[in-house]
Amino acid sequence: MKIRLRQFSCLAGSLTLTMLAIANEPHGGANGVNPFVTEALRHKVQNIVVIYAENRAFDNLFGNFPGAHGLNEVVDSNGQPLPGYIPQKDRDGSGLSELPRTWGGVTAAGVTPVVTQEQSAGLPNAPFAVETAFAPVGATYSTFTVTRDLYHRFFENQMEINGGANDMFAAWADAGGLTMGHFDYSGSALYKLAQQYTLADEFFEGAFGGSFLNHQYLICACAPEYPNADSPTGPLPTIATLDKDASGHYLPRLTLKPTSPASALDGPPAFVLSGNITPANYFGNGKFYAVNTMQPPYQPSGNKPVDSSGSDPLYASVLNNTLPAQTQKNIGDLLSQAHVSWKWYAGSWKAALADGTQDPSAPRTVIYTPSVARGSPDFQAHHHPFNYYANLDPVQHAAERARHLQDYNDLVADAAAGTLPAVAFYKPQGNVNQHEGYANLDDGDKHIADLVAKLQASPQWPNMVIVITYDEFGGVWDHVAPPKGDLLGPGTRIPAIVISPWARRGFVDHTQYDTASILRLITRRYDLPTLRGLALRDTALKQQGGKPMGDLTPALALQPAGPAHLTASDETLLPGRIRLVWDALHDARGYKVFVGTAPGDESFTPVDTVLDVKVGGKATTTVTGLKPGKTYYFTVAAVLRGGEITAFSNESSATPHGLFHF
Repeated sequence: MKIRLRQFSCLAGSLTLTMLAIANEPHGGANGVNPFVTEALRHKVQNIVVIYAENRAFDNLFGNFPGAHGLNEVVDSNGQPLPGYIPQKDRDGSGLSELPRTWGGVTAAGVTPVVTQEQSAGLPNAPFAVETAFAPVGATYSTFTVTRDLYHRFFENQMEINGGANDMFAAWADAGGLTMGHFDYSGSALYKLAQQYTLADEFFEGAFGGSFLNHQYLICACAPEYPNADSPTGPLPTIATLDKDASGHYLPRLTLKPTSPASALDGPPAFVLSGNITPANYFGNGKFYAVNTMQPPYQPSGNKPVDSSGSDPLYASVLNNTLPAQTQKNIGDLLSQAHVSWKWYAGSWKAALADGTQDPSAPRTVIYTPSVARGSPDFQAHHHPFNYYANLDPVQHAAERARHLQDYNDLVADAAAGTLPAVAFYKPQGNVNQHEGYANLDDGDKHIADLVAKLQASPQWPNMVIVITYDEFGGVWDHVAPPKGDLLGPGTRIPAIVISPWARRGFVDHTQYDTASILRLITRRYDLPTLRGLALRDTALKQQGGKPMGDLTPALALQPAGPAHLTASDETLLPGRIRLVWDALHDARGYKVFVGTAPGDESFTPVDTVLDVKVGGKATTTVTGLKPGKTYYFTVAAVLRGGEITAFSNESSATPHGLFHF
């Protein structure tokens, strides 16, 4: 539609206003972004800090959070299923009469009281409280307890989600019924921070499956490549064996062994090969990709050096689980190219580096050790995605590596000194990352809350945004279906908390997000090019009838509150006109009116700032040049006397009448 300039006399007074009719572009202008929010974001936010914890689904921790899409949608206050609960199914698609036993027992090795595999039998087919579910056999637990680990792998996660029904977690989880457990986390420090600031309850892990892939997705919105993974002269990484459809295309479904138990009640599933690499062409481009845990090619790595001579100790041995150095574009590359400072801080990074570079015959004391419940530090080498990239090679790019990969103690010192980089990622070491199997909830909760307090004490706090989230679901059920995206994800819903002087207070944000929404926020704040994976994800979501992922700005109150009670009505005297009325703001020097042709599609080609026309505490104006018989959608923002633009009003719609078309 053409843009038409019209002049008219406002019926509420003699003021002449110049109004713009419809500009036919999407909400937020050509890029779908509100420029006023962008301007406020760039002015008010100078530091973004990401704290990346481990392995918890949303319902597992925040299922009882007031105002969130939580467990009260599927169970009542006594834990009895409501009509909204979709019961767990067996592997043949039939309903399970009860949950499977927790295979191998409920707790990690050495943790008491012990609930054996057999003692875990008989739980109803429903979510349950881990603390009290096993009281009949004499065991009560708490957020201090280290429960057993659960499968959290790429194809298994998709099989559990089962197209969005989330009804086959018990069928395909290697832990059996424990997948349906949840905790009362309301006494924790992080829960209290969520109550004080913003909790996002529609935040999904960016990629299906586990930690390795989601850490990679956090920085590149992509899966790592493994060239020529099937070469007989290479190290032969494990390639997943998948079922195929009638046309010979791979399905996201692992092939079962003939000996695999037919029912989930009889034992965990047994697959031909749940490999770390996808088959060639699974993603349609003939390439192999790593989707389950692979080790970095540089120390600290789970694979020891070949020997201790020369620079060899800085590199990991090339084994079948060593990932080749990556060269795909990541967020660090974009920040560096834009001359924006960034760092990846890690708990026990310096200790792990020393541990990894010692003689390969020496026993390790930091990397993946001590491998016991609450063992400290238990550094997890696959949780550090930049350590897989060729442009941070420890010999060829030693200075860059030292500049960007640093220790937790450096993070604390930088925060205290007010020298944090513009973008900071922090990964806690194993014993305080909240991962089932080797960590509990309490230790990580205290550690992360203490770090938040240190960041709030920093001179940089007034312009800081902290995002606390989890890498993935940890093999645990959640009741909300992930949106349908691309072949990488998104996967199961996870918690995310936004903490900032600019965060909305006491707010539950229902905006749809995934892990890479953090990248979207960074990209918008620092005006970076868009990573290819972000565009691919949003395109896939829209192609399947969904909406693009948000960028976390709805969790921030970056603009003053906007006008209220906007109403739109057909202008009866002349065709093609709509009268708008809203509550006037006392400190407004004018307003901007936005018009669109679909809900949420207001154009960002507004009228020039107009004078505040007040009639009984109301502001009013008329939009002209509209097509009769077509419905339009309107919203208004105020321009304050200091020049700042407020947030939008509510949206209102109306359909102009008329006997002719413009």
